[in-house]
Amino acid sequence: MRTFAIAASIAALALGLAGPASAQSPIIIKFSHVVATETPKGKAAEKFKELAEKYTAGKVKVEVYPNSTLYKDKEELEALQLGSVQMLAPSNSKFGPLGIREFEVFDLPYILPDLKTLRKVTEGPLGARLLKLLDAKGITGLAYWDNGFKQMSANKKLVTPADYQGVKFRIQSSRVLQAQFKALSSLPQVMAFSEVYQALQTGVVDGQENTWSNIYTQKMHEVQKYITETNHGYIGYVVIVNKKFWDDLPADIRDQLTKAMKEATDYGNTQSQKENDDALAEIKKSGKSEIVKLTAEQSEAMRKAMEPVYKDAAGRIGQPLIDEFLKEAKSTTN
Repeated sequence: MRTFAIAASIAALALGLAGPASAQSPIIIKFSHVVATETPKGKAAEKFKELAEKYTAGKVKVEVYPNSTLYKDKEELEALQLGSVQMLAPSNSKFGPLGIREFEVFDLPYILPDLKTLRKVTEGPLGARLLKLLDAKGITGLAYWDNGFKQMSANKKLVTPADYQGVKFRIQSSRVLQAQFKALSSLPQVMAFSEVYQALQTGVVDGQENTWSNIYTQKMHEVQKYITETNHGYIGYVVIVNKKFWDDLPADIRDQLTKAMKEATDYGNTQSQKENDDALAEIKKSGKSEIVKLTAEQSEAMRKAMEPVYKDAAGRIGQPLIDEFLKEAKSTTN
């Protein structure tokens, strides 16, 4: 009987230990994105994983899925809304098709002349107001992450607006970007980021626009003869989370994750300029693409050619929001 009682006590103790242990299973955050780990977004995502797990003492586990390994461009937002993935960092362009057209303002050519203006927008009340618009779609906006300013690439030299005529350009799904290339008499083609290299290689499209770090990490420079340094547009991301998932988190966990996100954002945005500078240096060193620099007059001609895009966008985005962005740019340069 004594042996039986001891065995029963041991079994009960084991069950008692197993109960709390299973209750303490970590909260899983699946973080999906479509670019390489070595890009600014990729590095910021890894930094968030490191800090989130550290600050929550392992109560949260972040699984990062780069390079469209979990979801592609067109699938990821729906997956987030359904709760199949908890966190994403889609580009600003992705929210227009979702019905939040105000984010298309970030796609307007030359609207953000430099990083100083960008910070004033994203770190100020204007940026916070835009994030709040996501609530209605079951999404919580957490932060803005930089990628950088875009350059134009093609297998022909792009110097004047006339050079763009008839060129097939890959674009993200964005009404603004469609209008931008139509203003240049180009042929815009919506395509997932993961498909761009092959499309350029096989001639499905002739060119594309992207940041130096994206061009380099995706090896686009290996299948494009020319890259024109235009800095005409900005690519940035909004880090978003499923709203119900976020709201249901214990308050202390949410606070720790907010702290981790702020630090990962600062880290990623600092890395962004360095990554783009390094990528440009590597592309030059490879000798596979000729870098084309525009004169001040040529840049001004590009700006003028794209002016109709603002008029086209005003009806959807709202002229007051465009004016707010332009006012921030003016106050920064003055």
